Amino acid sequence: MVVLNRIYTRSGDDGTTALGTGERRKKYDLRIAAYGTLDEVNAVIGVARLHVADNGAFDAVLGRIQNDLFDVEADLCLAEKGPGGARLTVTDAQVAWLEGEIDRLNAGLEPLKSFILPGGSPASAYLHLARTVCRRAERIMVELKDKPGEGVSAPSLKYVNRLSDYLFVAGRYANDKGARDVLWAPGQNR
Repeated sequence: MVVLNRIYTRSGDDGTTALGTGERRKKYDLRIAAYGTLDEVNAVIGVARLHVADNGAFDAVLGRIQNDLFDVEADLCLAEKGPGGARLTVTDAQVAWLEGEIDRLNAGLEPLKSFILPGGSPASAYLHLARTVCRRAERIMVELKDKPGEGVSAPSLKYVNRLSDYLFVAGRYANDKGARDVLWAPGQNR
């Protein structure tokens, strides 16, 4: 596993950073931007967890997602091998698990009749913020996938796509199962 006994190395002072293969890339490289943006998603989920700590099951799911995001990031940084010697990435099983969590949370929510505005509760607002950052990460990953000589694993792209859906549903769930959702009122301020 990872051993971090020295936080600064000075190796990035030239504006580059190392991938898992040792290859150095500019810090603005799409691959670096992709996993850096997922790191932002992870941080926002961490803040949301502070507001759902009293719901142990919900908090545990968010914690598992945070761990899975590191698997996606490892895949994007081209980590050669994970535990057991296999390439480190998310799997289709993790995507299926996330879909099951979406279905589980969504089952208790009333169908939407309008778009919703982020808010209603701190947890919901942070989950919606995580969702928007997740969508940005997905756009970067798609651009990276389409770039010649690059690539993104299909399970990683699927996971991030499903994650933004999960965060939307989780934001509603955190709003007293949708009871505190703030609905968009089209044209209200004309």
